[in-house]
Amino acid sequence: MRGSAKAEWNIHNVPDWFAYSGRESLFLEKGEVIVMEKPDGPPETGCCPRFNPEPWDEKEITFQDKLFVEDHVRGLFHIPLNFAKVMVRNMQKIQRAGATVPTPVVLSDEKSLWGSDIYIAVARDVPGAKMTRMSGTFLTKVFEGPYKEAGQWAQQMKAYVEAKARKMERMYFFYTTCPKCAEAYGKNYTVLLAKV
Repeated sequence: MRGSAKAEWNIHNVPDWFAYSGRESLFLEKGEVIVMEKPDGPPETGCCPRFNPEPWDEKEITFQDKLFVEDHVRGLFHIPLNFAKVMVRNMQKIQRAGATVPTPVVLSDEKSLWGSDIYIAVARDVPGAKMTRMSGTFLTKVFEGPYKEAGQWAQQMKAYVEAKARKMERMYFFYTTCPKCAEAYGKNYTVLLAKV
C-alpha cells in the first residue's frame, strides 16, 4: 500500500484511530506541505512510519484553496467509534477518482464530545464525496504524550497563539500515528493546527 495510488483499502489496513498517518515524512516550507523523504523500505512496524516532529513544530503554514474530502466520524467523549469505516469508504472513492496525494494528511476538528469532522487531503474533486476547500494561515505545534492530555494540549495551543499576538478561529488535530505504532516507537505525537 505504501505510496501507491492503486492500493486496495479495506478495514484491515486503515489504522484504528482518528487520523490516517501517511507513509512518507512531511516537511512544511512556506505554507506548503511537501514530501521531504520517502523511506527506502516499509515502516518498522509495517504500519505507520516514525514521525519527525521538527518540521511541524511551531511553524506557520498557509493553505490556498487546499482541497479536502470532508466527512463525519461519530465519537464518545472524543473517542472515535467509526473511524475505520469512514476512512475505508472515503479512500475507496478517492482511489477510484485517482485523487490520492503523495502524502496523506487527515485533519480532525474535534468540535464535539460526540463526533468530529475529518478532512482528507486530495488532488482533485472526488465524485460522490463532500468536497471542501481550506484557505488561511495556520500556526502549528507538536505535542507528545497520551491522548488523554488532548484537552491540555488545546489549552497550550490557545496560549501559544495568544503569545504570538494572533487570534485563533479554529483548531485541528493531526494524529500522526495509530496507537499501536505510537506504543512501538515509544512516542505519541499529535500536531495541533490553529487557523489564525
